[in-house]
Amino acid sequence: MTAGTESSTRWPPIPKNVRALAVPPNLVDYDETCAAFTWDEARHALSGLPGNRGLNIAYEAVDRHAAGARARHEALRFVRGDGTTHSLTYAQLAEQTGRFASVLRGLGIGRGDRVFSLLGRVPALYIAVLGTFKNASVFCPLFSAFGPEPVRQRLQLGGGRALVTTRALYRKKVAPIRDRLPDLRYVFLVDADGHPEPDTLDLAALLLEAPPYGEIAATQGEDMALLHFTSGTTGTPKGAVHVHDAVTAHYATGRFALDLHQDDVYWCTADPGWVTGTSYGIIAPLAHGVTAIVDEEELDADRWYRVLAEQRVTVWYTAPTALRMLMKAGADRAAGHDLTALRFVASVGEPLNPEVVMWGQEAFGQPIHDNWWQTETGGIMIANYAATPIRPGSMGRPLPGVEAALVARDELGAPVMRGGEVVLVTEPDALGELALRPGWPSMFRGYLGEEERYRRAFVGGWYLSGDLARRDSDGYYWFVGRGDDVIKSSGHLIGPFEVESSLMEHEAVAEAGVIGIPDPVAGEVVKAFVELKPGWEPSEALRLDIIGFARKRLGPAVAPRELDFTASLPKTRSGKILRRLLKARELGLPEGDTSTVEVPR
Repeated sequence: MTAGTESSTRWPPIPKNVRALAVPPNLVDYDETCAAFTWDEARHALSGLPGNRGLNIAYEAVDRHAAGARARHEALRFVRGDGTTHSLTYAQLAEQTGRFASVLRGLGIGRGDRVFSLLGRVPALYIAVLGTFKNASVFCPLFSAFGPEPVRQRLQLGGGRALVTTRALYRKKVAPIRDRLPDLRYVFLVDADGHPEPDTLDLAALLLEAPPYGEIAATQGEDMALLHFTSGTTGTPKGAVHVHDAVTAHYATGRFALDLHQDDVYWCTADPGWVTGTSYGIIAPLAHGVTAIVDEEELDADRWYRVLAEQRVTVWYTAPTALRMLMKAGADRAAGHDLTALRFVASVGEPLNPEVVMWGQEAFGQPIHDNWWQTETGGIMIANYAATPIRPGSMGRPLPGVEAALVARDELGAPVMRGGEVVLVTEPDALGELALRPGWPSMFRGYLGEEERYRRAFVGGWYLSGDLARRDSDGYYWFVGRGDDVIKSSGHLIGPFEVESSLMEHEAVAEAGVIGIPDPVAGEVVKAFVELKPGWEPSEALRLDIIGFARKRLGPAVAPRELDFTASLPKTRSGKILRRLLKARELGLPEGDTSTVEVPR
């Protein structure tokens, strides 16, 4: 089976998004824009620190707006649980982030020191992120759902000197391990209310007393700004290092991939502990001077529709898991809400099933625009654009300034080399490992303390992503699976995403996860794990019906041989289905790092 070819046959291309085109798109002619684009020119769209003192993310995201006509424009609009809102203008955000930087400086926390957060979507998080940048310190977000051991491990690996958190999270997750973190000098509580815990500080009181910070610390583009931990299949998370020049890519990709305009009301639903919550929940929208919505509550279908309608959201960036949950609830839930302001919807976190792309047309009057990137890339690398047709199931085409290719792999999964160069896959719809030519500004600059691990990510002048993909004759890329997820059965290379998408076309299936399990004849066979939609109950008849449905669409060589029903698939908090965890549990293997697994509520 050719992944992508099958999808594009069953799902014809969707024409240009008419509602998005009501606002002139930032990228009109894809080929022309790519041919003319350079990263040096992209930097000219930013201001740089006054006095030619370098480049700082916080200045580009906040202070340059606060010093100009957008000073009183809403920067962040927080939506409370009861639907009421409270906002920070760019001028207020500049003042508050300056105070936070002043607090850091007053305690001797300075250039290169690591400041961690363990918070939900509350104002103090955004103030801490940007204030840390102003002080030339390094920010590292943590998932608020982490237990004490993942928190300890990352604080220790990252050399955390300061932590911003809440009283409840401190008591539950930090106090029990505090004596094992000798480098952690300061813990700021955002809700101490004048009565901090022992050995902690009241952040609100410190901010009130803080003197003006003055001039933002001079930082160069290559100075370290962010540390994002990403989990692998082992028990050791990797600390991906990002620099201030990443804001160049955040601005450019916000412009091209998310089609941001200054008058937009933008909502990114990503958890702030994940890289998207920083890159596109904070930096990209603020760099564009837009109003960013921050919902302080968790996913609920009716609530999300209310937020979209009542806040008049124009650009929405969310996760496939969230969209599938909304789809599961039914498109009629959207019908009672005025979503006419919404002109562009994009998705990230894992591949977007073509069924969800088409459902977007029904629920929102427009398709969902998939895109692809990783913690290591720091920003969107491949996307579907407002003014170009969508091919449902495809993650789109590379961003201007991004050179992508497919690298041939041998039977062991290693890149094929010839004359010291990697062999590139050039035939349409042929399988290869997705690779990027280094040089984009948001590219990670290392794995903290693991130079050899970082070097292994680059071969023959290319960054190897570990993701397998195909590229059609028009340059659209189609995700197949992680290199270690692809199933090898009787000589076939089967991409789990394509199988999962076909299963989701069955009327009873809400979500699906697919793995390969050992078989003495075929090597591996496909096994599926299926979540059912409300109103459906597991039965042997239904199991056989779903398998037969998949066989008709995919053929017997590719369709699942086995199928189990499950109440919930294991996912990360960013929405990725953890196929390796499904496989480990099925085969009784070690589960590896499970610190980012979403715990079902």
